[in-house]
Amino acid sequence: MRHARRRIVRRVARLAAVGGLLVGGGMAGQAAMADEPVPPAPGGLSAAPSAGETGAALTARLGGDRTAGSWVGADGRPVVAVTDRDTAAEVRAAGAEPQVVRHSMNELRSATATLRAAPRVPGTAWVVDYRRNEVVVQGDRTVSAADWSRLTRVADGIGGFVRMERTAGAFTTRLNGALPILSTGGRCSAGFNVTDGQRDFILTAGHCGPAGTVWFADGRATRQLGQTESASFPGGDFSLVRYASGRAGDGADVVAIGGGNGVRITGAADPSVGQRVFRSGSTSGLRDGKVTGLNATVNYPEGTVTGLIQTTVCAEPGDSGGPLFSEGIALGVTSGGSGDCTTGGTTFFQPVTKALEALGVKLIVSDAAAGGARQGAAPSAGATQGAIAPGAASPGSSAPVTGGGTGEPALLSRLTDTRNAGPGLLIVAGSLVALVATRYIRDEQDRRAYRRHYSASWG
Repeated sequence: MRHARRRIVRRVARLAAVGGLLVGGGMAGQAAMADEPVPPAPGGLSAAPSAGETGAALTARLGGDRTAGSWVGADGRPVVAVTDRDTAAEVRAAGAEPQVVRHSMNELRSATATLRAAPRVPGTAWVVDYRRNEVVVQGDRTVSAADWSRLTRVADGIGGFVRMERTAGAFTTRLNGALPILSTGGRCSAGFNVTDGQRDFILTAGHCGPAGTVWFADGRATRQLGQTESASFPGGDFSLVRYASGRAGDGADVVAIGGGNGVRITGAADPSVGQRVFRSGSTSGLRDGKVTGLNATVNYPEGTVTGLIQTTVCAEPGDSGGPLFSEGIALGVTSGGSGDCTTGGTTFFQPVTKALEALGVKLIVSDAAAGGARQGAAPSAGATQGAIAPGAASPGSSAPVTGGGTGEPALLSRLTDTRNAGPGLLIVAGSLVALVATRYIRDEQDRRAYRRHYSASWG
């Protein structure tokens, strides 16, 4: 009976060791494949200029007197608004589609400057509509009839290309991501991880809290995440939260989109009008929509913010600071808007490129060729639409969410990380040791049994 038990124990040990060899070998193999360069997904970063990049480059080169903005057409090609036929011919020769309009960009900018100079009315916003070649002024339900009438008179004095439009709901900041961060002032969402080369930070919305605000990763304030080091609001809407540990930890290049899933971030850029974009937040999760305007101005109750991205993506309280992205490219952080994700609405975003430049930090991005994510990326000059139809755009390359936002790598995440060959090799080595040990023990037991059996006949 004792010998039978020993045989069972030895067999179980050998089976466990063989299983360890298979598992460890599979992990190491996965790591080797994960370290190989990943070809760019359709519509991602590529050597060819994108639609948004071409349109922006053309308007910059031709100037504000001859052009009036650009956008991405339904077929993914850039469309440039021009003021004369000669400019239209230049645009067409450059590979873009021209559209002749009446008012130049300089005229449209002059109109928005006049609106800014007028007495401030909270609950209003304005943006240049490139496609309609007009300035759209919106007023939410909080704007009184007297204030709206006064602003309408200002618009009438500018000209017929200023359109007044009432909107449902109220323009508010979305205080209360993708992962939630909490303070005594409320709940916001983490945007993107950034670095100054020495320490790591969370880039989020400025209205979430002033400098000195302490943030936690849980509602009971037991896991301190970090502290706001600098913030801009109003004027801009961005801030830096310094990690308490100094490091963002594993998965710093990934933004969460819910269900333990994420999107890997590979760069930063400015969006194009008409581009399909995605937003993630701790309240409403992953949502998508289109960019409808750039350089928007919003008069929140707390103050005026300029230079924002206007979109049709919905957002709700708690989504503030959450990331805006497309094809893995960081575009902005959630500022505010009107409506919700049931009825829809308008949401504004602080452009990432402007925030990075103002704060003197770089985005932490994925570097597939290097097999890691500890890279600081300057804003990319390219946009995210690689000459594809806006509706075909995707959030980006999927990736698991690890680390839990504490800035400390999780052991389980490290063991299951396919980029890390170390754990797999350790399991292989341990399994080999176990096999050798069980073989040695068996041989030693056989020798002892042999000596006992024959010593009895030696006398």
